[in-house]
Amino acid sequence: MNPEEIIHAFENGERELEPLLEKMGWESWLGVAELGLIMGSEIVTFLEEKLSPAESKVLELVKKRIAGEINLDSIEEALEVARKPETRDLALEGRLRMERGLVHFENGQIEEARDDLTWAETRLKSVAKASRDHDISLLNKAAFHLSIDEPMMALHVHGEISRKSGHANETLAISRIQAARIHLAFGHIFDAARCAFNAHAHAMIAKQIELAVESGAIFVEISSGFINDEAEKFADQVAESKPLSAGETAPILQVHSDDVFGVLEWCIENTKEGYSGEERPDLRALVMLAKRLERAELFADLLSSPNEVEDALLAALCASISEGDSATMWTARVTEIMTLKDV
Repeated sequence: MNPEEIIHAFENGERELEPLLEKMGWESWLGVAELGLIMGSEIVTFLEEKLSPAESKVLELVKKRIAGEINLDSIEEALEVARKPETRDLALEGRLRMERGLVHFENGQIEEARDDLTWAETRLKSVAKASRDHDISLLNKAAFHLSIDEPMMALHVHGEISRKSGHANETLAISRIQAARIHLAFGHIFDAARCAFNAHAHAMIAKQIELAVESGAIFVEISSGFINDEAEKFADQVAESKPLSAGETAPILQVHSDDVFGVLEWCIENTKEGYSGEERPDLRALVMLAKRLERAELFADLLSSPNEVEDALLAALCASISEGDSATMWTARVTEIMTLKDV
């Protein structure tokens, strides 16, 4: 059960929604109302009377953020409600300090943003650990450090999003894919592959298919140069891995071909259906990986469907892994797409 399913149930005429919220494990309607705003659902009006005064103020802020009208004054107004003894909400105070930190950052006020984002994460860890808002505060804090060129601090924050602490699978997936990129930039190849592999697994559990495809492709890209059929299953390597102590040597990345090709095939089977679209970075990335691993046969159907492809770069990649008449056909398709774009 997730908030989107509750909204779909409402749209289909269901009005007894409390059992659905309980099934999801949430106690507040605020998150559902926020998603309802994004989806343009009338559930927002239905839920407004179920919100506390502080929650109503937060929902107003979400409306302003969507409209691009959020500012420090509106956040201070909401904070006043969250701090009043009769309407106090400690968790929402943390959420609002996070919102204020984001606005400070957007305004270029780095130290003010740092203070608010740190305060918010500490408060939410204390009163609502591993909640939706705590997860968001951790991801925002990590992104903040990365944006001001503090990648090691960002990695430290991602390290606090433990798989054993009850964080949502979607949060774990987002965290691990970001950590994989940071490790890769530092040349930490094993850790980059481990984080990408974990991101792929948690995204699948969360049914976040696009995220699972993206993280899976990153895992395949990293591991493709380190295939060793004597290596143990990568899931076992990940389970056995531990933080390194000072002076310890990082593990050498070795990945069994079954793991590499298994993830690649899953990504190909689960990427966006069809081959159309002027921009298909998902297919481009997967075709490049198939080419690198000499597995062009995985795209046999795509390679026989040039008229369905509208992305010139994808068509050029298809030409590069084709031979004979097929290569000629794809080259002609690239020219046709580029000509149509110039018209």
